[in-house]
Amino acid sequence: MADYSPMMKQYFEVKEKYPNTILFFRLGDFYEMFFNDAKTVSRELELTLTGRDCGQAERAPMCGVPFHSAETYIARLVAKGYKVAICEQMEDPALAKGIVKRSVIRVITPGTVMESSMLDEAKNNYIASIYYFGENIGICFADISTGELDATTLTAKEPEVLSQLVINELSRFSPREILINPEFTDFGDAAKFISEKLSAALECMDFEVYAPDACTEAVRRQFHAEVLERSAVLEQREIVMALGALLDYLKRTQITGLERMEEINVYTEAKAMRLDLNTRRNLELTETMRSKERRGSLLWVLDKTKTAMGKRLIRAWLEQPLLSPAKITLRQNAVAEFCDNRPLLDSITESLTGIFDLERIMTRVVYGSVNGKDLRALWSALTRLPQLKALAAGCEATQLKTIEKQIDALEDICALIDKAIVEEPPHTIREGGIIRAGYDAALDAVKNDMTNGKQLIAELEARERAATGIPKLRVGFNRVFGYYLEVSNAFKDKTPEHYIRKQTLANGERYITQELKELENRILGAHDKSIAMESKLFEDVRRTVADQLTRVQETAKAVAQLDVLASFAAVSVKNDYTRPSVTMNGRIYLKDSRHPVVEALLGGSTPFVPNDLDMDPNQNRVSIITGPNMAGKSTYMRQVAVIVIMAQVGCFVPAASAEIGIVDGIYTRVGASDDLAAGQSTFMVEMAEVADILKNATKDSLLILDEIGRGTSTFDGMSIARAVIEYVHDKKLCGAKTLFATHYHELTELEDLLPGVQNFSIAVKKRGDEITFLRRIVRGGADDSFGIEVAKLAGVPDKVVRRAKQVLQSLESGEAVTVPKNAAPAKREEPVQLTMLTKDSEVISRLKSVDVNTLTPIESMNLLFELANMLKD
Repeated sequence: MADYSPMMKQYFEVKEKYPNTILFFRLGDFYEMFFNDAKTVSRELELTLTGRDCGQAERAPMCGVPFHSAETYIARLVAKGYKVAICEQMEDPALAKGIVKRSVIRVITPGTVMESSMLDEAKNNYIASIYYFGENIGICFADISTGELDATTLTAKEPEVLSQLVINELSRFSPREILINPEFTDFGDAAKFISEKLSAALECMDFEVYAPDACTEAVRRQFHAEVLERSAVLEQREIVMALGALLDYLKRTQITGLERMEEINVYTEAKAMRLDLNTRRNLELTETMRSKERRGSLLWVLDKTKTAMGKRLIRAWLEQPLLSPAKITLRQNAVAEFCDNRPLLDSITESLTGIFDLERIMTRVVYGSVNGKDLRALWSALTRLPQLKALAAGCEATQLKTIEKQIDALEDICALIDKAIVEEPPHTIREGGIIRAGYDAALDAVKNDMTNGKQLIAELEARERAATGIPKLRVGFNRVFGYYLEVSNAFKDKTPEHYIRKQTLANGERYITQELKELENRILGAHDKSIAMESKLFEDVRRTVADQLTRVQETAKAVAQLDVLASFAAVSVKNDYTRPSVTMNGRIYLKDSRHPVVEALLGGSTPFVPNDLDMDPNQNRVSIITGPNMAGKSTYMRQVAVIVIMAQVGCFVPAASAEIGIVDGIYTRVGASDDLAAGQSTFMVEMAEVADILKNATKDSLLILDEIGRGTSTFDGMSIARAVIEYVHDKKLCGAKTLFATHYHELTELEDLLPGVQNFSIAVKKRGDEITFLRRIVRGGADDSFGIEVAKLAGVPDKVVRRAKQVLQSLESGEAVTVPKNAAPAKREEPVQLTMLTKDSEVISRLKSVDVNTLTPIESMNLLFELANMLKD
C-alpha cells in the first residue's frame, strides 16, 4: 500500500468499507472502476478494459463510464444482481488542497432502486426481510421508491406448511432482494424457492443485526407513536426482528434517513381472499403461464389506468380481492356512477392522463436525489389536481366523495415550483440556469453580472474618462493582474489619488481602483457564485416540498384509487359487463358468463359462447364436469374463478347477470407442472398440490380441480379422484364449492350417492367421424371421451387413428388384443383380423393395465403411439 499513489490509497480505503459492491469512483467527469471491479464491469457491460498508473510497476486495470450517463450502466449491473456503491467528490477539485475528498453517498442494490429510469412504473420494487424462529416467520416488504411498507407474521406447526406460506407471500410481492436471518438458510422448500424460482438477490444478515433490543429501538425511532399504536407492530416479535434488520440494511445502503417510510401496514391473510402461487399462475392474473407476458392475463384486460400509481394499485387489488361485501359495494357504487355518466368518466380519464408518478418523485424529493426536471414533472401533475378534485366533488358515490376529500390540490406547492424553477430546467444544477428569473433578487444581480460584464466595464471606463478628463483612458485585462485602468505617459499626471499603480510600462502606467476590483470580483466570480446560489435556492425549494410529503402521499393514494375505479368502469362499459350482486349466502350464480381474457383475445372475430353456473352450499356445491379435451372444460372452470375475483375486487363482470357469494380463497389444480429439476414427477407434484388445497380450503372456498389422479394407473387415479370428491363434499371435513373436471366417467355415479353433487358435460355434435365442440355446459355426464377424434384433430397420422379404432372396437367387444413381437406390420389397408396369442404377450399385458374409456386424449395418443411402435418391433 505504501507504494500506491495517494489517489489509489484513497480508493482502497473506500473499497475496504464496501467489499461486496462494485465501486463507482468519481474522477472528474467519469466514474472509474479499478482492479477486479473493472474486470467485472468490462465483462458484464462489454466495455473496454484499460489501465491507469497507480504507483506500481504494473498499471491498475481500469474501466470507466461518463458520470452524466452512469444511470444506464448502473441499471444494467443492478439488473444482473450486483450492488453498486457511488463514491462522489465531496468538494470542488479546483478548490481542493491536496487530494479531493471523496465519500460513498449511496449503495444501489436490486431492492433499493429509486431512479425512475431503472424501474417499471407498473410494478413495485420490493425488498423483503425474513426472520425465522420456531413455528413463526416475520416477513416485511418495503418499496423505498414509493414508501410502502407491509408486514405480516406467518405461523404453522408443520415446517412444510410454513414454507408454503412463505412461498405464497414471496410470489405475490416478487421482491428483487431478500434479507434473511442465518436460521432461514436451511428452511426447506422456501429457501430452495428463493434460489431457484425468484430472480432476487439474497443477503444473509449477521447474527448481531437481530439483537432484540436494538431491533425494537430501531422500530421505535422510525415510526411515530400513533403509527406504532395503530399497527400494534411492537407486539409481534418476529415482525420487529425482520423490520429491525431491514431498517439497518437500508440505513447502511442509503446513507441517509428513511423519512419516506413513515407508515407500516401490518396485514393478515384473513383480510383478503387467499390466492396461492398456483392459483395466481393457473388463472393468469398478472402474466401468462408460459410466456410470462402481460398480454393474455386478466390484468391486461382490466388495466386501462392512466397513472403509474394506478397501475401498481390495480395489480395489488387483483392479488388481494376483498372479503367484505360492504367494501366491495363501495367500489361498485363508484364504478356504477362512472358507467352511468360517460361524460364524467371521460373527463376524469382526461384529467388523469399526464399525471406523473407522484409517489416516486416524492421519494427522490425526500432523499435529495431529485432534479429540476423531476420538480417540473411534479408541477405538471399538480396542475391537474384542482380539476380532478372538482370533478370528484360532484359525485354521489361514497367512495368518490371520500377520494375527493383526500385529494389536496396542493396549490401552494404548485405555485412555489412554478415560481422558482424554469420551464425547461437543465438536468443538473451544475449546468446553471435552473432557477427562474425574478425568484431571487440577489441571484438576478449575480446573473446580470455574468451576462452584462462587458457592458459594466464599458460603463466604468466612460465614467472614469469623464471624471479624470483623460480621453484615452481604457480598461484592460490580463490573467496576472485581472482588470486594470491604463493611462499613457502624457496623461499620468491627471490620475486621481485613489488610483493605485500596479504596473509601469514604457509608454504608460496601469492602475486599479477599489471600484474596479469589486467589479472584477463580481464578474469573474459571478458564474461560480450563481451556481452556489442556485444550489442553495434549489435545496430550499426541495426541503419545502419534502415537508409536504404526507399531503402529497395521501393525494397520490386517492388519485390511484380514482384511476383504478375509472379503469374498471371503462372496461365494463366497453365489454358490456354487468354489476354482480355480492352476498354472504354462499351461492355463485352466473347467467351467460364469458371468460374476459379469451373474449378479449378473440377480439370479436369469433363470438365467445357464454355459459351458466348455479352453485350453492347445499344442492350443488360439487360439479363434476366430463367431456373431451379441447371442448372447453378448463376455460369454463377458469372463467368462473376469474369472475369471482373480478367481483370481489369491485369490478363488473362478463355475464348477463351474476350473484357472488363471498369466497375466502380460490385453490386450483390445473395442468401439469412437473418439477423435474427437483426430482418430482407430475403425479407427485399433483398430489402435493392437492394435499395443500385440502389442508387450507374451507366451506367458503372455491376449488378448481382438473383431471385429479391422471398421473398414475387408472384404478389408483380413479380411487384418488373419488376420495377427493367425497372429502370436499363432506361439510364436516371441507364443504367447499368445487368444479371437478375428469375423464373418469364412473365418477358421475356420485350424483346419485352424494346430495350436493351434480353432473355436467360439454355439448358435442357428432356427424359421422366428425365432431364439433359446441362449448356449451349442459346437465348430465358425457357419454364418450372422443379421445380418438381428438387425436385426429391434433394431427395424429391417419394410420395410427385407423389402428386405434380397430383396437377400440376389439376392446369394446371384449376380445383380447395381441400382436406377435416380431410380426411385420400389415401392408393391407383393409381391416386386419387381430391375432389371438398367449396371455403373456406384451400388448395384452399393456392393455390389461388400461381402461380405455377413462383415458384422457393425451394419454390415448401416448398409448396409440406406444402400441404402434410395439406392433412394428
